Amino acid sequence: MMRVMENSARSKLIALLLLACCAAPALARTPAGPLSPREKKLLQRIDHRLPESLALLERAVNINSGTSNHDGVRAVSKLFAAELDAMEFATRWVDGTAFGSAGHLVAERGKKAGLPKVVLVGHLDTVFEPDSPFQRFQHLDDSTATGPGVIDMKGGDVILLLALRALHDTGELDRLQVCVVLTGDEESPGRPIGAARAALVAAAQGADAAIGFEDGDGDPQHVIVSRRGSSNWTLRVHGTPSHSSQVFTADVGIGAIYEAARILDRFRDSLQVEPYLTFNPGLILGGTSATHDSTNARGTAFGKTNVVAETTVVTGDLRAITLEQRQRAHAAMQGIVAEGSPRTSATIEFDDSYPPLAPTDGNRRLMAMVDKASRDLGTGGLSAVDPARAGAADVSFLGGTVPMVIDAMGLKGSGGHTVLETARLGTLAVQAKRVAVTLSRLAQAPKR
Repeated sequence: MMRVMENSARSKLIALLLLACCAAPALARTPAGPLSPREKKLLQRIDHRLPESLALLERAVNINSGTSNHDGVRAVSKLFAAELDAMEFATRWVDGTAFGSAGHLVAERGKKAGLPKVVLVGHLDTVFEPDSPFQRFQHLDDSTATGPGVIDMKGGDVILLLALRALHDTGELDRLQVCVVLTGDEESPGRPIGAARAALVAAAQGADAAIGFEDGDGDPQHVIVSRRGSSNWTLRVHGTPSHSSQVFTADVGIGAIYEAARILDRFRDSLQVEPYLTFNPGLILGGTSATHDSTNARGTAFGKTNVVAETTVVTGDLRAITLEQRQRAHAAMQGIVAEGSPRTSATIEFDDSYPPLAPTDGNRRLMAMVDKASRDLGTGGLSAVDPARAGAADVSFLGGTVPMVIDAMGLKGSGGHTVLETARLGTLAVQAKRVAVTLSRLAQAPKR
């Protein structure tokens, strides 16, 4: 009897979620445009498979897959691999031991020459490790749910799978080459970064388009066509130690802390005027001695008020919209460091992590296709996210390799990376329909 009651309650919950997803009351509604009979079948299949997709989302969220929980990441991979296997994808696991992470799931289908190739990108890991108190999916009402990674980005992975399911059910998948890459370390990338993203870059060779399923800024009417890349930098400054009474003299100079402050101030004055370029010192250690633990982003320092500082370490990040902008910033910062004050020396090192996804005509062309699909579906027009509000993500590695790249086609909500992470369930079906119709139309478009 208890099992029957549990099943009944679960059925009611799924029915409520289905109602929420179909209604999508918060989305802008516009008169629907011309949809072909083929596209209408796609929508029917998405609606039909929506309850099982919602159940899949709950199962995925309830598996802890914090980046360092390699077993959990692999468990989510197996869950999603089973879905892809059922659609006749060839799935494989790329072991991440060489770059210090769990690894990645790669799935491929359709290698017939002449078919358009698309790469669909997601990730399996979350920021919530096994010791986090935030561990379970919880239904809040008939339109929202909370849980670790529900929007960042297991909801996006489920949207990806739901769109593919609809295409498979209708035979549309046979008109495409599709490669799915779900990385296992997006929240804390393995090192070296080139090795950690080699499988993604290799999968994208020859692709016509790539779509990322991150949640973006949470607005269902927004698409990302450009992301800023990220770099880390470490500034090390050495001064001449002496009694504090001798600071500023010709023999002693200003010391390491003053010199670090001068350099940072020059960074701000010289570079802050460039649009979309940001650079932020996040940690500073200075004194007679300083020890920096880069692995754990912490350190210690020793110094007395009556001693001129001998050493200072500053770490920070830099974000740029294009590779050219990043290179200019590197050169400017190195020039400022090289100027130097008397009796001091300094060096700066850069560790480039995620590359920028520069805004291109190709990216805007793919967004226009999704915008047209959205308008034809009656779910309103779409616009590009301001790059200042778009952080680094895996699709950025495909810029310059794939002619058309967009992101933010995932499940929408708020509170990502916090215990308040909440999904707007009504956007799951809407996003899946936008993607499915776009891919169907891409399959029919002439290759450029």
